[in-house]
Amino acid sequence: MAVTRQLFQLQELDTEIEQKELALAQKQSQLGNRQVLDTAQKQLDAEHKRLDELRHQHREAEAEVTDLLTKIADIEGQLYGGKITSPKELTSLQHELSIMKAHSDELEDTTLEIIDRVEETESIVAAATDDLKKLEEDWQHQQQQLSDDIKKLQGNLEDLRKKRQELTSQIDTETVNLYEKIRKQKKQAVAKVEQGICRACRISLSASVLQRARSGQPTQCGTCGRILYIS
Repeated sequence: MAVTRQLFQLQELDTEIEQKELALAQKQSQLGNRQVLDTAQKQLDAEHKRLDELRHQHREAEAEVTDLLTKIADIEGQLYGGKITSPKELTSLQHELSIMKAHSDELEDTTLEIIDRVEETESIVAAATDDLKKLEEDWQHQQQQLSDDIKKLQGNLEDLRKKRQELTSQIDTETVNLYEKIRKQKKQAVAKVEQGICRACRISLSASVLQRARSGQPTQCGTCGRILYIS
């Protein structure tokens, strides 16, 4: 087999190895990544905190209403108990009673509003809890799939590296070193020749260069320096 053909095969192997290594690195970076779950958990925690605060507000509002109703009942008892006969004192109590009842109505309205907000937040918490559970199930499935993919990629890479080692053992060290040097500088070390043109730099090659390249021995493009390959 011509050396340039072997080098072209080596380049294809190296390209595939790089692609597999990149895919492996990406999947390994995703393995154990709980960012989506952590974000969802923080949102759920925030809604739980909001719900606790609303429930606390509800308890305080109910206690205030209860306390106010007790005071209203006490004043009504004084007004209608017949013990107070002073018109001035009766007028004062009636005024105080009127203010308390108005405040009681406001507190009851506020309490109802809080109850509505509690129920709304409870619904949000329930939905967020279900969403988080679904996310966790999906995440577990994804992690298992990632683990399987990683094992498969690692196996593929092992096979490809063995093929590379076998192929490089068939090529003389000097040529392999030349290939590695060009690949390090330009990434693509071997360029195909089509219709007398180097496909890497798209420059027409001289007849003498084409003749040397057809021999299958390493011949570099005079313009880009890549090893020329004629299939």
